[in-house]
Amino acid sequence: MIRYILIVGILLPQSLAHPGFFTSIGQMTDLIHTEKDLVISLKDYIKAEEDKLEQIKKWAEKLDRLTSTATKDPEGFVGHPVNAFKLMKRLNTEWSELENLILKDMSDGFISNLTLQRQYFPNDEDQVGAAKALLRLQDTYNLDTDTISKGNLPGVKHKSFLTVEDCFELGKVAYTEADYYHTELWMEQALRQLDEGEVSTTDKVSVLDYLSYAVYQQGDLDKALLLTKKLLELDPEHQRANGNLKYFEYIMAKEKDANKSASDDQSDQKTTPKKKGVAADYLPERQKYEMLCRGEGIKMTPRRQKKLFCRYHDGNRNPKFILAPAKQEDEWDKPRIIRFHDIISDAEIEIVKDLAKPRLSRATVHDPETGKLTTAQYRVSKSAWLSGYENPVVSRINMRIQDLTGLDVSTAEELQVANYGVGGQYEPHFDFARKDEPDAFKELGTGNRIATWLFYMSDVSAGGATVFPEVGASVWPKKGTAVFWYNLFASGEGDYSTRHAACPVLVGNKWVSNKWLHERGQEFRRPCTLSELE
Repeated sequence: MIRYILIVGILLPQSLAHPGFFTSIGQMTDLIHTEKDLVISLKDYIKAEEDKLEQIKKWAEKLDRLTSTATKDPEGFVGHPVNAFKLMKRLNTEWSELENLILKDMSDGFISNLTLQRQYFPNDEDQVGAAKALLRLQDTYNLDTDTISKGNLPGVKHKSFLTVEDCFELGKVAYTEADYYHTELWMEQALRQLDEGEVSTTDKVSVLDYLSYAVYQQGDLDKALLLTKKLLELDPEHQRANGNLKYFEYIMAKEKDANKSASDDQSDQKTTPKKKGVAADYLPERQKYEMLCRGEGIKMTPRRQKKLFCRYHDGNRNPKFILAPAKQEDEWDKPRIIRFHDIISDAEIEIVKDLAKPRLSRATVHDPETGKLTTAQYRVSKSAWLSGYENPVVSRINMRIQDLTGLDVSTAEELQVANYGVGGQYEPHFDFARKDEPDAFKELGTGNRIATWLFYMSDVSAGGATVFPEVGASVWPKKGTAVFWYNLFASGEGDYSTRHAACPVLVGNKWVSNKWLHERGQEFRRPCTLSELE
């Protein structure tokens, strides 16, 4: 069979200045201003070209009138000495000036600006990353291609549509990843929009070319054959399609013979009893995670719900909170997840964001094999670390965490600020180091991560929940609040029910900041118990 060969062109110049734009909405906003600047520059260029053309038109109109008069009586016209002088002057000087005007390049300013700005452009990695993010959102939130293409997403302020070319590009990205499921979905969407009459530079032959092979790769030979025949109706000379048609017909004939032989032998074979499968209600973690992201599958019963309360918390009679206690709400019972309301002000949030923005870099995870930090596809965000000594606001926030939790923050990690990108997420993970990762925090020398404090520094229009797949819990972002939970039991053993994830951001911009508190310094603040699971 003749295989498909996909050549991916370089769509945008490579940029080393700001890699990974797609991993941070906060940094992507800078691109809006860059593009606006380019549009202004482009309009200036258009105006310069229009002014130049206007000059040429005026010159042409003047000469048209002059030559029309002159050609009616050439001898009489040049018999006038002034006309004779002006004719010599025009042909010797003025036409040369016109030539110089026509040859003058008005694009220099625009091209210079474009060249300057290009170093800050996204690159191929960004474009592919943004495309993969759309596919991820499609799966996580059960969105069909038509819904995404028409921009019918919840909470959107600025509706946008996908063209045939956009759908075709998404299908090609999936194709290069050997993701034939999404290739089929997006090529079918492109075909649908073409059938509806959308004008496009992408033709049906190109779409059917990818679609037929993607369908074949998923085992639907009948549909692949049908699509290939449809392609050949449009382009009978298509070399690859003709080769695929012969191959598909050969495979179908071969399968038909094999099925016939199998049916003849069936009477001679004894039926094998089926093995007992997994429980009917069993769901793999990925499926539970995605359901929780959609607000489905939450396992809080009414009886347990009644035991969750809201209260005022004074930080164990801390002077700072006696007159103005913190608002506390139970989000979950086991593990116990507490939300603090109105715990960080808008002004503090803006200061923290302003400090973090210049330092944002692709978020990393601990590699359990090497113990080193590395980027990972399952964590799509950018982060920065802020120390308490560099700004009084950060120091004040750190002390607030200490006062409300009763835990020593002097051994905690620095405040980590994170901004999520297109479809930004962090798939299910533990914050603490497991027994098979003894060296995860060895360099810090402060023991394991005993607890997590998570500030929500923005509201999110849709998506972006923090979910706990093991227990079926979902916690939704709310600006100015924070959630807190212990990662370790008082015995020092890890609480595996705290495995959690940050759901993809469907619509909006998600800013959070984390404070991971460590074991050292908590010996008398949270004494160890004798029971392993307490």
